Amino acid sequence: MTKTVHLVKLSVGTEDIPDLEAWHRLPQAQSPDGLPWHITRMWPKREADVLNGGSIYWVIKGEIQGRQRIVRLDEVLGSDGIRRCAIVLDPEIVRVAPTPKRAFQGWRYLDPQNAPPDLKPARAGEEELPAELSAALSEMGLI
Repeated sequence: MTKTVHLVKLSVGTEDIPDLEAWHRLPQAQSPDGLPWHITRMWPKREADVLNGGSIYWVIKGEIQGRQRIVRLDEVLGSDGIRRCAIVLDPEIVRVAPTPKRAFQGWRYLDPQNAPPDLKPARAGEEELPAELSAALSEMGLI
């Protein structure tokens, strides 16, 4: 029986969500059909679960800060001839309640019941809260 599972991945070198969005606009970060993708060495063993509504949760500066829905997994061959997995993503990055996460290598599975909740989108004309303030309010249970 297939169930949904998410992935958690470090976004190394990224400062914040706008920085991640800018990275996704680079040509090397886009699939042939123009969707953002992240290429990794390993193929998820739980592929069916990941493709059953899973998202990739991005860890930025020690916190899970946003997620993107996983559209599909594509096989790509590197210049070295090694088969890799391209995780093709929905362009929209949904901000989530900032959740501390220690550094790790590769990616990890995340069960939906352990995933941080989505934050409500800012109302028209309102600016997003700075990440530090959002994290503090989340720790207090206010958002």
